[in-house]
Amino acid sequence: MAEKSFRLEIISPDRIFYTNNVTMVEYNTVDGEVGVYAEHIPMTQIIAPGRLTITEENGQKTAALLSGFVEITPEKVTILAEAVEWPQNIDVARARRARQRAQQILEQETDERETALAEAALARALVRLDTVEMNE
Repeated sequence: MAEKSFRLEIISPDRIFYTNNVTMVEYNTVDGEVGVYAEHIPMTQIIAPGRLTITEENGQKTAALLSGFVEITPEKVTILAEAVEWPQNIDVARARRARQRAQQILEQETDERETALAEAALARALVRLDTVEMNE
């Protein structure tokens, strides 16, 4: 018997990134990893950088989901993504440079704001690189 499906919409500032019926979606929130199936309780969540895994009837798709919000309603799940990328669209060289810059900043003694910005940049770079490596 096929699993129940639900509508997933992922919207980024410049386009509709993804829309389809899916059986599950997994992502990271500030409270940890989340997996959503059909008939999940309604809620909103804040996205933390991490891998987005979309399970469709015929397989899985993976993307780098870097920030945003999730709204779960009885009708659908909507992800309002500030930044989301398919693995094939990630600039690996740029992500490596961003990782290196962030690590250099973190090795120095900096103020709290610079440290927080560097930690966020490092997290985004690592998610991008992890997503690409997973799909190679």
